[in-house]
Amino acid sequence: MDGFEIRELIIHKDQRGWLGEIIRADEANLKPLMAYLSMTTPGTVRGPHEHQEQTDFFCFIGRFRIYLWDNRKTSPTYQENKIINTSDIPTVAIVPAGIVHAYKNIGDNTGFVINLPDRLYKGWGKTEPADEIRYENDLSSPFRIIE
Repeated sequence: MDGFEIRELIIHKDQRGWLGEIIRADEANLKPLMAYLSMTTPGTVRGPHEHQEQTDFFCFIGRFRIYLWDNRKTSPTYQENKIINTSDIPTVAIVPAGIVHAYKNIGDNTGFVINLPDRLYKGWGKTEPADEIRYENDLSSPFRIIE
């Protein structure tokens, strides 16, 4: 899908545990403005939704299924759909504005997601409308998770 990226983190292990670099300024063309951590219970879906301007930079820790729909009319991959399963290795996914996205925890344990978006939620001081179009409760939406 045009502009979408996914990669497993390179994990550096030692006797204390492990470390994985999520984002580096010399490797990513993204300038995060905030960071948040969410916990998702097994079997739970978050989304689908999309952003008009925001790019999401997710780090998935746990086993997730990521659902994507390219809703950008000028994109070479317009109307392309994609489903990706992550492994037990922490995985980064960069989702550009205009790509509808959702994810589901498909593991047996609690999963965690770190997001480093390039926009502030509701703008500076939370004084603007949220940059999101939510589809999860719209039964007529073409962006449905059917399993």
